[in-house]
Formats: sequence, C-alpha cells, structure tokens
Amino acid sequence: MFLATALAILVTLALALARAFLGPTIHDRILAVNVVGTKTVLMIAVVGFVTGRPEFIDIAIVYALLNYIGIIAVLRVFEVGSLAQAPADGGEEESK
Repeated sequence: MFLATALAILVTLALALARAFLGPTIHDRILAVNVVGTKTVLMIAVVGFVTGRPEFIDIAIVYALLNYIGIIAVLRVFEVGSLAQAPADGGEEESK
C-alpha cells in the first residue's frame, strides 16, 4: 500500500518536473516548482509514517512553509522586479 503511494507520488513528481522544464510560460514553470515542493512534502510524510518516525512530519511542515515563502518571493520578483521595492502602482490612489 505505501509502496503504491510512494510510486504514485514519484510519478506525479516526474510529471511536474517535466512541466517545469517544458512549460511554455514562466507561470507554468513556477506552478510546477510549487507542485514539486508539495510532492516532496508528501513523500517526506509517507517515509516518516512508514519508518515510524513522527519527527519527519515536523520536517515536512517546515519544508512546506519554506516552499510557500519561496514561491511567494519568486512571484514577487517576477511581478515587481525586486523583493525590496514597492509595486509600481504603489497600491494607493492619488488624491486630486
């Protein structure tokens, strides 16, 4: 059962990697990298469950948070051009 689960995760991981390399747009590639991170979290959790080591769940949660923060940072860089500067429109309306 767990072998089939791990195999299914690896197959979807391979498909996501193919999309990351072949994606026609940058958004497809970023989404594929996010999917790879999610599948990695699932694989860490499955390995932790199979080996009877519950601390792997903590590692998987930390990896998921890092994946989320990393994807947000990459999207911000592609949208704005930098992590430090504010968006071009400033998010505020000008008063007349």
